[in-house]
Amino acid sequence: MNDFLFGIYPYIALAIFLFGSLVRFEREQYSWKSESTQLIRRGQLRLGSYLFHIGILMVFVGHLGGLLTPLALWDALGVSHGVKQMIAMVAGGVFGSMALVGLALMIYRRVSDARLRAMTTWRDKLTLGWIGVTLLLGLSTILVSRDHLDGHMMTLFMAWAQHIVTCRPDAAALVADAPMVFKLHMLMGMTLFVIFPFTRLVHVWSGFGTASYLLRAWQVVRPRQ
Repeated sequence: MNDFLFGIYPYIALAIFLFGSLVRFEREQYSWKSESTQLIRRGQLRLGSYLFHIGILMVFVGHLGGLLTPLALWDALGVSHGVKQMIAMVAGGVFGSMALVGLALMIYRRVSDARLRAMTTWRDKLTLGWIGVTLLLGLSTILVSRDHLDGHMMTLFMAWAQHIVTCRPDAAALVADAPMVFKLHMLMGMTLFVIFPFTRLVHVWSGFGTASYLLRAWQVVRPRQ
């Protein structure tokens, strides 16, 4: 089971993520959107959205850079494994908490408004709930990591991620003895890529797909007088 979940499943999740997104774009372009509810209710949207998006973006970049940067580069920079783990714990705690608070505000906004509750689909509930649990598990790993400040555990996860990317068959064995909270966090994170193409999360591609997205003019929507 460990070999499947951490040696084979990552490739299944990646295949569904990429192929599913392509099929969604080709077949259902009218559904390729964030489905904003700003026109229904603006309250709590800006603060919650800003906290969540900034937090989750930094968490993603941190995971991507932290796990895939070769250890040799950190060693060349003179950053010890323990220091790197401490940086990951602090940054992950700050931005993970920021994302969780923003998510909580957005969830409260939806459940406290009858019209928003009616507009919320089961896919929205699945997405919000899945991200929330994943964030909670990620923050929980900090409590375990503080008892292993030598950086050894961090190097194992880095080696696992880099072995997955380079298609090495011994990747799963590296995390066989990892604490359960880490494994659950990893599984929830990988499965998030599986559900990605079937939810409103696909709008993330639009942000990364063009540099002009961040520089484009605001879309001004005026309420009816």
